[in-house]
Amino acid sequence: MPSPVSPSRRGLLALAGAAPFAAIAASARPVAAAENVCALTPQVTQGPYWFDPKLDRADITEGKKGAPVTVALTVVDGACRPLKGARVDIWHCDAQGIYSGYEGQGDDHQAAAKGATFLRGAQTTDAAGKVAFRTIWPGWYEGRTPHIHIKVHLNERTALTAQLFVPDALSEFLYENLPAYKRPRARDMFNRQDGIALQGGEAMVASVREAKDGYVLALILGVDPAADWKDDAGMGPGGTPPGGMGPPPSGMGPPPQGMPNGGMNGRPPGPPPGGFPNGGPPHHDAPTGEARLKAIVPGL
Repeated sequence: MPSPVSPSRRGLLALAGAAPFAAIAASARPVAAAENVCALTPQVTQGPYWFDPKLDRADITEGKKGAPVTVALTVVDGACRPLKGARVDIWHCDAQGIYSGYEGQGDDHQAAAKGATFLRGAQTTDAAGKVAFRTIWPGWYEGRTPHIHIKVHLNERTALTAQLFVPDALSEFLYENLPAYKRPRARDMFNRQDGIALQGGEAMVASVREAKDGYVLALILGVDPAADWKDDAGMGPGGTPPGGMGPPPSGMGPPPQGMPNGGMNGRPPGPPPGGFPNGGPPHHDAPTGEARLKAIVPGL
């Protein structure tokens, strides 16, 4: 079942998206403690494309084309109190579904971005628990709905690993109309089919609004300050990630001793055979016609 979102959490979501990118961190007001405990954001698998390039930056685009987006995140504890000084990392694929730093990607599993760091970065939360990143609307790759990965670190400890999800209907429009997202095939996975999105529920779905210079995706991250996330968090029986994608590929296990935050000294952790076992995730036929519409539009 999706995690409940309290009224106070919804109010925080509106607050997080209430300012343009350039002013989000500077003008953010402290979040008042709520009467009801805030919902904690579910822990999920980090997936196969994590590495830490140690880039402290607000703009992570590196020239990548796509619909402009500001990701506005507010980090709070279970009582809705802002967490100052938390390091927040985000990373996601480009408009063509490619992650920086890895080989064997794309529709043909031949695309490579070894040595690249696009669409990755980190920032530290201010007194209001806020950070904001400039990026693009995430693309998609086989077997997953569009998403943005997030980690929250407290004192070199990973307190939260989560994913941010976006409305399917808007993704569909952008993918069909913007040249950067054009592909020979249609995406095959949507929020209501993706196991990780279903595991996270409403707590990981961003609110969206239009701004003068792009979209704003706002999300409140409810973090247990005592949490210590491990690499198998969010895994199902036998180490299988939610969504049935199979175990992580070889070399994607817990980081060796002395490597903080899974960073592996800034290098991708192990060989990336397409990011998934056997060269790619299980194939799903893309729904068409009425079935596709029902997958995209809630309530149909």
